[in-house]
Amino acid sequence: MEDAINTRSYREAGVDIDAGAALVEAIKPMAASTARSGTQAGLGGFGALFDLKAAGFRDPILVSTTDGVGTKLKIAITLDRHDTVGIDLVAMCVNDLVVQGAEPLFFLDYFATGRLSVEAGRAIVSGIAEGCRQAGCALVGGETAEMPGMYAGGDYDLAGFAVGAVERDAVIDGSRVAAGDVILGLASAGLHSNGFSLVRRVVEAERLDYAAPAPFDRAQSLGGALLTPTRIYVRSCLAAARAGGVKAMAHITGGGLYENIPRVLPEGLAAELDAAAWPLPPVFRWLAKSGGIADAELARTFNCGIGMMLVAAPGDADALAALLTDAGEKVYRIGRVLPRPADQPGALVQGMAAAWHG
Repeated sequence: MEDAINTRSYREAGVDIDAGAALVEAIKPMAASTARSGTQAGLGGFGALFDLKAAGFRDPILVSTTDGVGTKLKIAITLDRHDTVGIDLVAMCVNDLVVQGAEPLFFLDYFATGRLSVEAGRAIVSGIAEGCRQAGCALVGGETAEMPGMYAGGDYDLAGFAVGAVERDAVIDGSRVAAGDVILGLASAGLHSNGFSLVRRVVEAERLDYAAPAPFDRAQSLGGALLTPTRIYVRSCLAAARAGGVKAMAHITGGGLYENIPRVLPEGLAAELDAAAWPLPPVFRWLAKSGGIADAELARTFNCGIGMMLVAAPGDADALAALLTDAGEKVYRIGRVLPRPADQPGALVQGMAAAWHG
């Protein structure tokens, strides 16, 4: 009995240290491709150093965020397609940074799995590196945890951590928002990374195959369409913030249109949106019809085609819209800021029935 105990190994328990080391070596070039001013070292150390002065900041405020991809990962695992969820991971973090005017500086990831596949891990980190390149931040480290018994087989979860900085006198906090201000909306790339527990329930109820053509877009598979990565708005929104005139920004994630804008509005103000001001993408029309999802629930769960909102004074809105368009965004003037009566919610979306079902 004693000999049997002494010959047991970590690999026998389900953890392959060699695979972990191989993955680290495989991703080092990907991390190096994200290097930017301020980074001090590559992967492999116990901690990553970053020089704010070398990055060009005078009097910076640090801003940090953390987020995950959620159950969208279940679709990636089902299809064995892992190259885009890393973009989602970065996007969910850096889009939250930029709403405060912060420039993303560096990013770390946490990848936990039941059985480490170097091939899948490489694909995941390739997406993370691509997201970091889009956002202009450095991938400086992370953690890969192989945890048999906690996760089944090839199941995995991802979490991300981003740190950014903004000059003290350039923080965007919504405090200057006033009644009469204009709300601009930037088009989303689709579902982004929220509401997938409901999306998967609809797919199951309809008995659909992720590999089959999407019912709302026959040119691509259902799984491929649903895995379209979250749009990263960093470069365009930083350009808008630095041009001046942006009073507030809101990343439209969990909570949809209803819950996210009020987070950046001063007390006593509300947002009124006109659903006819932008097109509802086909994926949302399909979800509403196939899933029997009411308009209000759709707007409270999903971005409904608007991934980012900016608030500006009426006199600044057109110039900001033009700048954002030049930066590659589809921009819509979707609403306005109003005084908020005591019994009124912080956000109203008007005309959903007519605009989304007409």
